Amino acid sequence: MSSDSSALHSSAVINEAVQTLRDGGLVAFPTETVYGLGADAKNPEAIKQIFTAKGRPSNHPLIVHLAAPNKFDQAQVDWVPVLAPWVRDLSEDALKLINAFWPGPLTLVFKKDKSVLNELTGGQDTVAIRAPAHPIAQELLRKFKGGVVAPSANRFGKVSPTSASDVRSEFEGMLDLMILDGGDCEVGIESTIIDLSSGDHPVLLRPGLITPGEIFAKTGIKVYLPGENTSTQQHGDLPRVSGSLRAHYAPTTPLRMYAPGRVLDALSEFPDIKSRVAVAVWDSDSSLGHDGHPSVHFEEVIVPSNSTAFASRLYRSLRDLDQQGWDLILFPEPPAGEEWDGVRDRLQRACFGSGPSSSSHANS
Repeated sequence: MSSDSSALHSSAVINEAVQTLRDGGLVAFPTETVYGLGADAKNPEAIKQIFTAKGRPSNHPLIVHLAAPNKFDQAQVDWVPVLAPWVRDLSEDALKLINAFWPGPLTLVFKKDKSVLNELTGGQDTVAIRAPAHPIAQELLRKFKGGVVAPSANRFGKVSPTSASDVRSEFEGMLDLMILDGGDCEVGIESTIIDLSSGDHPVLLRPGLITPGEIFAKTGIKVYLPGENTSTQQHGDLPRVSGSLRAHYAPTTPLRMYAPGRVLDALSEFPDIKSRVAVAVWDSDSSLGHDGHPSVHFEEVIVPSNSTAFASRLYRSLRDLDQQGWDLILFPEPPAGEEWDGVRDRLQRACFGSGPSSSSHANS
């Protein structure tokens, strides 16, 4: 598909994408977080194709994406009919969260309606739902008039795509894939996921741009962390959700984090990696200087010290560095504070999963 974005908003292109979904095909489309690999949420065969294309374990649930209802003159949109086919019961808290944050990068986990396919819930009795804010995603969903499941449009466990060309390079030669190009994703990391399925209290299952602090400020709802206030909920009872595996979002180049001011220590931890190291440094820090480790050629990559900007560019940086053939990538540990929890979570999983695996290193 051409990446001429003027053509891409044309309704003809969106209509073709809608038809592809109705015919059981896959369509990659932009959301404000990352690009999604979409399929009709009511079509079990289409859903299986997603798992095959991504190499994703089939017990790993998918998120259903829904269009926001048309607003017209209402002060407040009525989400109930939109969610009714998917969700068993909608609490007061759920509606508060939805009215405050949808469309946007917040995914909510509910007890599922019996009609929701097991293929998309990973066999669980819960379903994860969000309404993405990206205008192309919204238009696609509105015209499709149904739910679209869409995990990130990349091979399972690898760095998530934040541009149409990322999606192309992920599936090159593998899928005849329709890709809607909506430019670069603004948020840059996956949505915050909150579990509402226990009926007890909301639990944070995956951190993202929308933090518990912001949720409390806007809605007065307290979101618990897993294991907090466990009177009624054992940690094991939480639903499995996307992005919750220990290794995820990972480059094929080994990736490590260093503590403030400890770059040289991090380098000396890898005595066998003598050659080329990319070191990400905060834009607010002074330069590292090249003293103290003569055997290493390292190059500085400046990263933003603002959490939102850092998130927006994290996967882009990891992808670019991964393609440049470094032997090691070092990133600074994000500072404390919940606005950094989303990127800290992604970086920890990326470090854990990083490095050559037998299949992926044929290309280096």
